[in-house]
Amino acid sequence: MDAVDRQIIAALRENGRATYAELGRQVGLSASAVHERVGKLESSGVILGYHAVVDPRSVGLGATALVGIQPTDTGDDDEIAAALAELPEVESCYAVAGDEAFVVKIRVPTVDELERSLGRLRRIKGVARTRTTVVLSTRFEGRPNTPDSMLPPAPSQDRPSA
Repeated sequence: MDAVDRQIIAALRENGRATYAELGRQVGLSASAVHERVGKLESSGVILGYHAVVDPRSVGLGATALVGIQPTDTGDDDEIAAALAELPEVESCYAVAGDEAFVVKIRVPTVDELERSLGRLRRIKGVARTRTTVVLSTRFEGRPNTPDSMLPPAPSQDRPSA
């Protein structure tokens, strides 16, 4: 992966619907060259997919919680993770260091449904206890975080005067 690939990745993280021509203008390549590079990034597993960013409240998911999960001494992390993956309300699952083995993000319609969801989590074989933090508001989420240090400076738009 070179500097141009990194520029393409950064541009796609900002706008996954950008056309190859738009990307080409941003990185100084033809649309066909960008198409080829994006194809290689996809086939090598760097780009995993594309998706729409949707306001959860607008689709009826008004309650969000972060839940730490502490396994029993005999709990199998892989089995717990597999069980968590079966719960549709679990949006993300992170294996973490500390008192908990996992932190999951849950989105549900209501606090009542959150309570039911927490009950389902606690019944998973190998879960000793959970610790829940209810999200009051989301200040930002899912922002692209490609470090500037990974990207070369943008090409200069200045042209020497004749």
